Amino acid sequence: MTKYTSLLFVGLFCLSFLAASPTAKAGNPDRQGEAGAYELIMNPWARSAGLNGLVAARVTGVEALRFNPAGICRISGKTEVALGHTQYMAGTGISLNAAGLVQKIGDNGAFGVELMSVGFGDIPLTTVDQPGGITTFSPSFFNIGLSYGYVFKDEDGNEKVSVGFGVRVVSESIANASATGVGFDAGVQYVTGVDRQIKFGVALRNFGTKMSYSGDGLAFVGVAPNNTTALTVNSRGAGYELPSLLHIGMSYDFYLGSKINRLTAVGNFTANSFSRDQYGVGFEYAFKEMFMARTAFRYESDMYSSETSSTASGGLTAGVTAEIPLRKGSAKKIAFDYAYEYTQVFKGTHSLTLKLKL
Repeated sequence: MTKYTSLLFVGLFCLSFLAASPTAKAGNPDRQGEAGAYELIMNPWARSAGLNGLVAARVTGVEALRFNPAGICRISGKTEVALGHTQYMAGTGISLNAAGLVQKIGDNGAFGVELMSVGFGDIPLTTVDQPGGITTFSPSFFNIGLSYGYVFKDEDGNEKVSVGFGVRVVSESIANASATGVGFDAGVQYVTGVDRQIKFGVALRNFGTKMSYSGDGLAFVGVAPNNTTALTVNSRGAGYELPSLLHIGMSYDFYLGSKINRLTAVGNFTANSFSRDQYGVGFEYAFKEMFMARTAFRYESDMYSSETSSTASGGLTAGVTAEIPLRKGSAKKIAFDYAYEYTQVFKGTHSLTLKLKL
């Protein structure tokens, strides 16, 4: 695949999806709150959380399943396994738990699977007659995603263009009602430069079917017109769309000291179909690709307004990583990631991830 063919492929891919996707008309704050399944845009992975999700251009492996499926085939080994846990806005009782696997298929392809659940703790079940609560219940929010990625290489064997596609099944349920939907993701990444230091990425996420709740929880007992016969009436739940969005990102690596030190600058634009657009920049420093520190800031209009803000995020995130070979000189590694996000309410979001790169 020549340089010009690669560029043409990237252009055609991006243009075709941008033209077809509803996110091309994104960034409408008047539609705030009209979508559902917002757990699809919550991030359980610490490394990408440290950069505030500004990773469409450079995310790889398991975390690419959430942000840009084109990155799943860019892992260094054959297999990557990850476990993640997040305390979302500490003090709310909300937690995210995730597990993921990426497996190389041949020299160019990769297949990935990711599972994520949202925990809400025990919530009191109240009625009109017993407002103090008679028992407790816990909603069950769960989604599983499957993705496939493929990377195209140039004449020298360097990875240039990668593409990826994914499908995700979303399930939400409370004590007596539930909803299910299916969303689709697609993305592309392009790497260039003498030291492969320039990266671009575009990803579309969560465009798919509508969801609506159904079940006994939407039923009530009514009275027939003769006023003597009781009937059970089922209400029809209103449908809602998935929180579709578009990421456009880039990054640049600065190498110092024969690549012992790396400083990466990232930039990302996110167009949201059901909320305000977001802009962000971030930086990551790496020493021998073993110890890393990162920080980022993401902004959306009116985010600090007490009257018109639509987000609890404070915009600022930070994180660290230790990535250590399983034994000296081995390409197999174990990695520990931690991230913190400042939030305007509660006590911030804390994320931990354990990875094995085999």
